[in-house]
Amino acid sequence: MKKVIVYLVLVTAILHFSCAFFAISTAPSKKQNTTESELAKTANDFFWKTLHGGDYHQIPKAIELLTAAYLENPNHPDLAARTGWLHIWRLAERNRMAKVPATITDDMTLCKKYFSEAYKLNTEDARYLGFLGSCTLAEGTVDNDEPTIRKGYFQLKDAIQMWPEFNYFTAGFVLSQLPHDSPQFKEALEMQWENYNLCVGETVDRSNPDVQKYMNLETKEGNKRACWNSWIAPHNFEGFFLNMGDMLVKSGDPETAVKIYLNAKKSKQYKDWKFIQILESRMKNAESNVTHFRKIPLQQQAPNYPTMMINSPFSCVGCHQK
Repeated sequence: MKKVIVYLVLVTAILHFSCAFFAISTAPSKKQNTTESELAKTANDFFWKTLHGGDYHQIPKAIELLTAAYLENPNHPDLAARTGWLHIWRLAERNRMAKVPATITDDMTLCKKYFSEAYKLNTEDARYLGFLGSCTLAEGTVDNDEPTIRKGYFQLKDAIQMWPEFNYFTAGFVLSQLPHDSPQFKEALEMQWENYNLCVGETVDRSNPDVQKYMNLETKEGNKRACWNSWIAPHNFEGFFLNMGDMLVKSGDPETAVKIYLNAKKSKQYKDWKFIQILESRMKNAESNVTHFRKIPLQQQAPNYPTMMINSPFSCVGCHQK
């Protein structure tokens, strides 16, 4: 009798698993719908106004509008992505807050959720996968969850394969927080050099990495548009070289870092950049910043404490603020 009961239990379990597997695997996939309501248009306009204005304290209002628009149409990849991006921004520039709450880490989980939805709806957009990898890796780091960390890392690697000019920077930026002598940090710095090489179409002379001779290559088309300034990121060029310089300082090479910092000045939009004084300070204090940049950042830094771009109050707006 016992054998019969065990047999029936096993059969029931197998049938239940088979039904669940079949039901889930045959469910219709989520389909993209890019129809925009008036609410979505209002939310998108406010998103760009907030980001380009560098208005960090308007993020809660922007999140409320975009979340409402997403709930109205959860099949629009851009609504999902922009909602996720606001959560990244709030987390990244948290030192703008008078006091950083412990719950700021919830933004990692939410950015992962929204970029997961965005990428599910548009798997051709390598930016979504790159940001998803960044959020996944960050969440895994906070949770001390090695499988999640590795998943995020390999999502970033896949994103690089899809659009290297964009995602070498994305991956290197998030990995720049790691210890200066770790293999992953060294890999992240190599990613910045490779990004530079790809953008100019040749191997850059690291002893003289002057960008001036490549300025005629500027484009608004194709994958290489990610190398230059654009409407979305009005100071992407300046931000790229500011971050790369910071990484070189952290690596212990302030001399090359100053040469890289100088490249930011070659931008046609440089005079309008809000962070000129930051760059000047970086060049002046490159040697002393080696020690500062190697320190583990505190949850709450003093406003003017010299820290790498990734941990600074201009982590995102260094590229995106007009």
